Amino acid sequence: MNIISSASRQVILDTETTGMNQAGGPIYVGHRIIEIGCVEVINRRLTGRTYHQYINPGQAIDEEAIQVHGITNDRVANEPRFHQIAKDFIDFIDGAEIVAHNANFDVSFMDHEFSKLNPIGPKTKDICSILDSLAIAKRLHPGQKNNLDALCRRYGIDNGRRTYHGALLDAEILADVYLIMTGGQIKFNLSNEKAGQEGGGIKNIDPSAFNLKVVGASADEILLHEQRLDLIAKSGKCLWRG
Repeated sequence: MNIISSASRQVILDTETTGMNQAGGPIYVGHRIIEIGCVEVINRRLTGRTYHQYINPGQAIDEEAIQVHGITNDRVANEPRFHQIAKDFIDFIDGAEIVAHNANFDVSFMDHEFSKLNPIGPKTKDICSILDSLAIAKRLHPGQKNNLDALCRRYGIDNGRRTYHGALLDAEILADVYLIMTGGQIKFNLSNEKAGQEGGGIKNIDPSAFNLKVVGASADEILLHEQRLDLIAKSGKCLWRG
């Protein structure tokens, strides 16, 4: 699996729902989406364009879920139903690569909501490609915690605002995690770039394309190095010597 996607447009996505799995059935059984958050990335650059929507699910939210995301029944009571926002949401994600953490969870809920539209909406995979950032994290960090909080700590990303899970906030944090985890942003908008030209930025270089000459230290340089280590050793343990 190549961790750097070739997709030019990606939508980093997260959802919050009325609850989790039930009795080992399909992941969406008995539950609905109550919040969607999306962040747009084009050519590995955050564009600043987002999609965010709270949704009235037409049913009660599990207390256990409220403890996770803090979204109460009163909070969504006056929000639109999914069918009322479906077109705008589909228009935003159509043709993009969806990036989600544990993507099967979010996509299963999305597909369930699409299936309840009249006429029936599309399957997510029919309008988007799908990339699971959790699968990438597990490949890079096997045997370690790879939830969003753990990845933020690992990559030094500030998630201090994350008192509760929230779809847009989590999508924004996941965008930072995903870009760092897969090698950072490839190109930057530098002030000296001309319109229509790509700047220097970060480029992947194949080291096999170069025949690099290895130059060893001279006898005089080695002597000076040893003298410097002698001085360090006088003030304490010298880490550069065994």
